[in-house]
Amino acid sequence: MNVSTDQLAPTLAQRLSMVERMLLIRRVEERLGADFKAGKLIAGVHLYSGQEAVGVGVCEHLDDNDWIASNHRGHGHFLAKGGEVRAMMAEIHAKATGVCKGMGGTMHVADLGKGILGANGIVGGGISLICGAAYSQMLQGQGQVAVAFFGDGASTQGVMSEALNLSALWKLPMIFVCENNLFSEFSRSDTVVAGRIMDRALAYGVPAVQIDGNDIDAVWRAAGQAVRRARTGEGPSFIEAFTYRMAGHVEAETGFLQGAQYRSSEEVQAWAARDPIERACARLLQMPLVTQAQLSEIEARVAAQVEDAVQFAHNSPLPPPEQALQFMFA
Repeated sequence: MNVSTDQLAPTLAQRLSMVERMLLIRRVEERLGADFKAGKLIAGVHLYSGQEAVGVGVCEHLDDNDWIASNHRGHGHFLAKGGEVRAMMAEIHAKATGVCKGMGGTMHVADLGKGILGANGIVGGGISLICGAAYSQMLQGQGQVAVAFFGDGASTQGVMSEALNLSALWKLPMIFVCENNLFSEFSRSDTVVAGRIMDRALAYGVPAVQIDGNDIDAVWRAAGQAVRRARTGEGPSFIEAFTYRMAGHVEAETGFLQGAQYRSSEEVQAWAARDPIERACARLLQMPLVTQAQLSEIEARVAAQVEDAVQFAHNSPLPPPEQALQFMFA
């Protein structure tokens, strides 16, 4: 992944790679949503569908030595950072072959070998983890960076202020990525979040930008600038990416909302017209040497990968009972 900081735009190869990863995330999430509705999963899932450009556009600049931390909507970040789809699918199915041996589940996928500190069921929990990781990286002095992905709701947590303060004071190689999908669970963000989220960073002297999070190019450019600052010792950056989740807050919500609506079908359709994958594919097809056949080949490859991961999860064993007493302490 890790790209040159003097690039002005992604190469064709990078664009194709990013589209493939966005498609992989989308198809995995669609399959998980369908399997939950069919009663094939043991727990509800929080899907990343619609927000793929943010995770992929940021992680295109990172490698395995850089750290990320996620939130409860963490499947997309896991796959964007290079996490193995088989291991993630098995984890969500609570199988022994899962990336956390079936003990983490959908909201706690992690892979330290890939620099993925993990998803987190605590709102804003990943921000503090990444602040510590960034401090560690600064002490090591090897140019690594640490990225915290979080939502608009997490921006109101106290840990946000603490992390901004420390990262600014110590010039930590930390990047705050707020995926503002306009909703904090079932409440519109403007009813629970005061002011502009990016202004929280500016108050601490941390450079901040607002971008179209459904435009892979805009995300790639903003992330590239932030990564360059972090790698060269200039300190933290803050990116507020406006996006929209195409699925609900959690796939189990229809059971307890009992028909109540918190957003209109017109709004969902309007955002669907700004689908980040369709926009990225349309841009690719305007370029020389790119054909619909190439994109169809990518789609077929992704479909096969998802089906393989699902079958791997189904065929994997459950964790042995004695595992419940393992892996809790170092």
